[in-house]
Amino acid sequence: MDRLFFIKLFIIYFNIPKRNMDDDIECKINNVLVFITCWGVGLMKRVDIVYEKLKKMAQKGAVSTIELAESLNLNRANVSSDLNKLWKAELVRKTDTRPVLYLPFENEQILTGEKKTYLDKFVKDNRSLSTAVEQAKAALLYPPKGMHSLILGKTGVGKTMFAGMMHMYAIEMKKIEEDAPFITFNCADYSNNPQLLTSQLFGVKKGAYTGADFDRIGLIEKANGGILFLDEVHRLPVEGQEMFFTFMDKGIFRRLGETEMERKANVLIISATTENPESSLLRTFTRRIPMIIRIPALSERSAEERFELIKNFFKRQSILLKKKISVSSNAVRSFLSYNCTNNIGQLESDIKLACAKVYADFICHRRDNMAVKNCDLPEHVREALLNAREHREKWASLIGINNNYIIFCPNTKKEDVEVEDGADNIYEMIENKVNDLIENGVSDEEIEKTMEKDIRSYFTRYLNGVDESGNKYNNIIDPDIVKLVDEVLKYSETKLNRIFSQKVYLGMALHVSNTVKRIKMGRRIINPHLNKVRIKYKEAFNVALACTNIIERKTELVLPIDEAGFLTMFFVLDEEESNMKNDTVGVIVIAHGDSVATSMVDVANKLLGVEYAVAINASLDLAPQSILSKVREHIKQSDRKKGYIFLVDMGSLLTFGEVIEKEIGIPVKTVDFVCTPFVIEAARKAMLGYTLDEIYDDIMKITHFDTNTEKSRFARKKQMLAIVTACLTGEGSAVAIKSLLDHHVRIDKELVEIIPLNIVGKVDIEKRIRKISEMKKVVCIVSPFNIRSKIPQFNLSDVLNLRAIDDIQYLVDIEVTYLKLGDNLKYHIKNVDSQELIFDIKKCIATIEKKLRINLDSGNLIGIILHISCMVDRLLSNELRVEYKEKDKYISDKKELFFLIRGSLKTIEKKYKMKIYADEVCYIMNFFDCEKQ
Repeated sequence: MDRLFFIKLFIIYFNIPKRNMDDDIECKINNVLVFITCWGVGLMKRVDIVYEKLKKMAQKGAVSTIELAESLNLNRANVSSDLNKLWKAELVRKTDTRPVLYLPFENEQILTGEKKTYLDKFVKDNRSLSTAVEQAKAALLYPPKGMHSLILGKTGVGKTMFAGMMHMYAIEMKKIEEDAPFITFNCADYSNNPQLLTSQLFGVKKGAYTGADFDRIGLIEKANGGILFLDEVHRLPVEGQEMFFTFMDKGIFRRLGETEMERKANVLIISATTENPESSLLRTFTRRIPMIIRIPALSERSAEERFELIKNFFKRQSILLKKKISVSSNAVRSFLSYNCTNNIGQLESDIKLACAKVYADFICHRRDNMAVKNCDLPEHVREALLNAREHREKWASLIGINNNYIIFCPNTKKEDVEVEDGADNIYEMIENKVNDLIENGVSDEEIEKTMEKDIRSYFTRYLNGVDESGNKYNNIIDPDIVKLVDEVLKYSETKLNRIFSQKVYLGMALHVSNTVKRIKMGRRIINPHLNKVRIKYKEAFNVALACTNIIERKTELVLPIDEAGFLTMFFVLDEEESNMKNDTVGVIVIAHGDSVATSMVDVANKLLGVEYAVAINASLDLAPQSILSKVREHIKQSDRKKGYIFLVDMGSLLTFGEVIEKEIGIPVKTVDFVCTPFVIEAARKAMLGYTLDEIYDDIMKITHFDTNTEKSRFARKKQMLAIVTACLTGEGSAVAIKSLLDHHVRIDKELVEIIPLNIVGKVDIEKRIRKISEMKKVVCIVSPFNIRSKIPQFNLSDVLNLRAIDDIQYLVDIEVTYLKLGDNLKYHIKNVDSQELIFDIKKCIATIEKKLRINLDSGNLIGIILHISCMVDRLLSNELRVEYKEKDKYISDKKELFFLIRGSLKTIEKKYKMKIYADEVCYIMNFFDCEKQ
């Protein structure tokens, strides 16, 4: 047969007039070949024909559906359907243009010159992120070094993941080296401590502050040559944003404490926020970030994309568990349509939870396979099926009508899927390690020695991990195993005369669950550490042997003696951990009253599940020396080498730490405020092995003055402070000034209100301000002319050019500090009204500041108010006064300061009918002396 025969056959078959043959000869030849192929082979599907034709036509460029349909003389709808099948099978790529163009992946790089990168693969199944991907590419490829970018999106949309992909893309495109760092920094961790933030980001020079004993590089230096990702950038304080201005503009910075040396770093900044950047970030900051990338919420993404995410997450679990997972159509429909408020993160978490539940049933032989059904899903997911009518069309197009299950197998291709590492398994670890040692000719004795450390290390990590997140196992462990472990531990507690911690209960439940599973699968249990355990921990081992008998009786399985060695480790390590407390920081709570300290410590210890923190009640009828003796006695008995953290409420208790440190030589840090959350946090971190300095620093970061932790009682009241903005040109201008202040001054809007006023005349505005003052404390006034008032005033032009912003911020910080202190001290000052006392202290401090020509920062202000308040209350209680060492020399050296402060305190002495001794004046002098220096 030759080509002419095919042409004639084609003409006869399709009844084409002869006169048209010459006009369409090439098209007819191609169609003849298609016809003959189908006729001769008989098995070739239409979709295969479409794919082969596309590959040939794509040699000259991307092809549209209509071009392909006309070329094949096929129905356009059928060709479109086939192309979509090819696209879902990852054989072709389609563009986002109109009309849509198609291109086989194998031709893509040759024809377009474009490399198929990780971002390209990602966007294929995430079409709604195509704009974000193109923006990311543009930002990273922008010459010469890329441009900084800001990622916007709600919690859980995948901002951190997207930033990580940007880093990978930059490596793929050789914009950065393969080992270029990707450093993540969560701004929320340091939002209220600008100095700590500065040191974290920019590093510290030795001697910059007390405790800076060596040079330390910051994250910017660590990220040199790579990318620094600032997560939750809206929590970065104004100071932090300003610090980046110079760096982003010039690429230079200084470590904290450096004054002369300038350092350089080549770092691309990617930031992310869940907030509106216009309201939460300085415009001077956002101006330096030209590329704004928005990641849509899950609810804004197409059903097709959500379906791909669901499949991807189930595929990950299949690979992780090394099991085939069947997911019912109804379960998929639920995941497709339920209200997933926390976006992709919640979707993946709910899928993991469903798989974990099914896996637990499977390994306990309550199921024959890993089949996820709708009844296995959390209730809030299952509820989506109630809206079947609304989603039926979407479900049919994605899942089909007759499909019962979607199958995910672990041996399928793993491209584009990141597999999470599962938890270590003691049996697998032992098996692999022992086999390796045997293969290397290691003797049995050496194997036992080597494995002793590994097994102990495994159980220590195992128990600590359960202690942190063990509650999740309650959802996946067989209830019968839970009851069995409960019986085993009650028996063991009786025999060993001990009470086991919650983490032993949870850890053993998971361990026994794995043991039962392993035995049922016919796999061996080997404990190379058995002989040493049996000899070293004889009593615990005998109890563990009896426990294996209980397990055998309940499960009808035979456990090897090796398992008793593993159970012994739970008993031993829990006891040893109790004895290791001397290697951790001690937490002592000292508070005035008969049971104040005890109440807080009891709550903390019960929540933590261990008796760790210690309470010492400072009864009001006890002298300070008696309370101090109690503290000494406890410390001598417990003897913690890593030191102690004292949480105290007021008065002479503040000095106990210094006394103990000098007498006994053990380091002590004192937190001058105590509440239950602080006790819990201090004890928790001490138990985990944090150093004394780390615990102290972390506690001080979450003091009761921190508006981000616990709102004070004032925060629930009406606003108590006000800033008045006044303009002659109408209220609209005053509102504009209000907006400017909102943007540049840090304000707790539950405490401070900015009130815009339209000025009709001086008399009018003065009257209106007096009326506002009756309801609120007016912090300052912004006005184009002077108003008769003692309230601080700022000229309109100074505010507009931002010269007055720092001064306004200082006034706001001071007033807010006074406001909160009065509320917080109310329950700690026993002898006088705390609000009235603070008002008097405020006037006293203002007098001293004026005479010294200084302004205390908010940190020192808090310290001195607390000190003077507690001092007054202590002296009124006739407690022993605290001596100031080398008092006479200090007064002689600072005579002028001494008499200035002593004179200013006369008003407090007179009003509260008390004597403030020279020692007390010296302590107060320290605050102002440091400020002057």
